[in-house]
Amino acid sequence: MHQKAMSGRRSRLEIILSILSAVREGKEKPTRIMYAANLSWKPTQKMLSNLVEQGLIEMRIAPGASNRRYIITERGAKMLDYFEKAREMLPEDIYAAHAISG
Repeated sequence: MHQKAMSGRRSRLEIILSILSAVREGKEKPTRIMYAANLSWKPTQKMLSNLVEQGLIEMRIAPGASNRRYIITERGAKMLDYFEKAREMLPEDIYAAHAISG
């Protein structure tokens, strides 16, 4: 069995895809995204910042409020769709060894 699958660690790409998937499913608040992506607070903050910089998600703050909300951009949605289609084309045994949560 592949080492990564045995250790349970996810790749950076798998984490990115789980965050994008959570945001697309309507999880807008950072804490909701954190729980959906199964991350701790600091890595979530770093990943959200990075995804905003890459143009895959947008951060929005409502006027008069300090609550941050995130929405997926068209570019982020296209990236997520691309990898989901690729995952569908993989044989089941390969996907099981490299499962992408989402």
